[in-house]
Amino acid sequence: MKWQENAITILRESLYPIPTEKNEIDWKTDISPKTERLAQHLCAFSNQQGGGLLVYGVNDNGTHFSLDKPTIDNIIQKLSSIAQNNLTRSIIIEHDVLEFEGHNLLFVYIPEQADKPIGVKGKEPFNCYGRTAGTTIKLSKQQIIAMMARTQGISFEMQVAKEHLTSDEVLRLLNYKKFYELSDKRLPTTSDLILNTLKENDLCKFENNSWSITNVGALLFANNIHEFSTLQSKTVIVRKYTGANNLNLESEQIGQFGYAVGFEGLIKYIIGLIPQTEIINAGIRQNVPIYPAVAIREFVANALVHQDFAISGVKISIEIFSNRLTITNAGAPLNDVNRLIDLPPHSRNEIMAQKLYTLGICERRGSGIDRAITAIEERCLPPVKITKNETHTRIFLYPPKKFGEMDNEERIRACYQHACILNESGGALTNQSFRERMGVSKKNSAMISRVISAAVSAGYIKAQDPENTSKKFNSYIPYYA
Repeated sequence: MKWQENAITILRESLYPIPTEKNEIDWKTDISPKTERLAQHLCAFSNQQGGGLLVYGVNDNGTHFSLDKPTIDNIIQKLSSIAQNNLTRSIIIEHDVLEFEGHNLLFVYIPEQADKPIGVKGKEPFNCYGRTAGTTIKLSKQQIIAMMARTQGISFEMQVAKEHLTSDEVLRLLNYKKFYELSDKRLPTTSDLILNTLKENDLCKFENNSWSITNVGALLFANNIHEFSTLQSKTVIVRKYTGANNLNLESEQIGQFGYAVGFEGLIKYIIGLIPQTEIINAGIRQNVPIYPAVAIREFVANALVHQDFAISGVKISIEIFSNRLTITNAGAPLNDVNRLIDLPPHSRNEIMAQKLYTLGICERRGSGIDRAITAIEERCLPPVKITKNETHTRIFLYPPKKFGEMDNEERIRACYQHACILNESGGALTNQSFRERMGVSKKNSAMISRVISAAVSAGYIKAQDPENTSKKFNSYIPYYA
């Protein structure tokens, strides 16, 4: 596919259903007089996987307009000059004027550079930029070093967490018994056999007559993650507060074990802090956590797998308030937050993701999110909320709330998520299915119809059969289907 064809698709996806700039695209109205900022954009897209686009002729609100030839020529001339003269290495950019919905827009394509990172010329040695949450930001020294390692073919997981170790030290630092237990393998009788298996699974290395432990080995199987100085900020922290804000901390627990070693204990600990509610299952009354255990498990596992290890200072955190539970991980999601249900997962940490899948801790192909949201729907709980910014992704779970107590935004979000879940199994949202999902009686079908209409107007869902004008008997699918 030519980049021009892909560019139109990327622009359309950024404008609908809600205009939102993405990591791979930045809208512009005209050339900025700020050469430094333009250089930062070119630098960021050069370091971005797959490169990126500057699209001229689009306002901040997503409306667009045609550009005249003098304006186009001026933009191209200035950007070409910056690409040649203002970066640490000259780059080649491409451009084309493409028609989009009746307007002639200027698309400037900045290819990903093979030899990364690209920086902006200046006095600072680490003056490099990247894209996150649709914004150009300055990369930290740690992010730059990680990018250099990836360019050399070394992922973060395979970098060394602790080196110059003896065999006994490796076996002391890593919980090898837990590895064999989760792998459903018999524990060997000799240290040499154990070490060889750990090495074959990339948890440690033997080079130059000494052992070292990889990042993935420490992150998953450390007996004490705090013994690895470079990974201390990657621990998990659980906090419970009294009330709806963080002024009154009731309890705090900072994780010590590697993710694979401590995962089941972590989930049990979180569930133990959550209030209980009574449900009737097959005619039997049961006390269960107000948030489904399946949802907690899947969202915590998702946070572990998809965190951005290059961002420092953001731990995996689970915070429990009186009116919500939040799960936070470093880094914005690589997929659009509105497409986490249907799109295949795009993980930053493929090696760790594969190992956690093999060990039975997380799902491989995105079904974990589906399972979590399905569990929430089965309990008629408010919909999950997912937010992102430059440094982190945050998931919000909410306790039981009646339909009448939800605001319009919550109702529309629930409607959209319900349509996505049904679409994954070849189904479609109907008034009845959404009414049952929200726990609303049949006599209040009109209220459900109004929410469906609002979701259609907002661009989140569409009629499966556009010719059917009945709101009550039509069926609906997500906007992308």
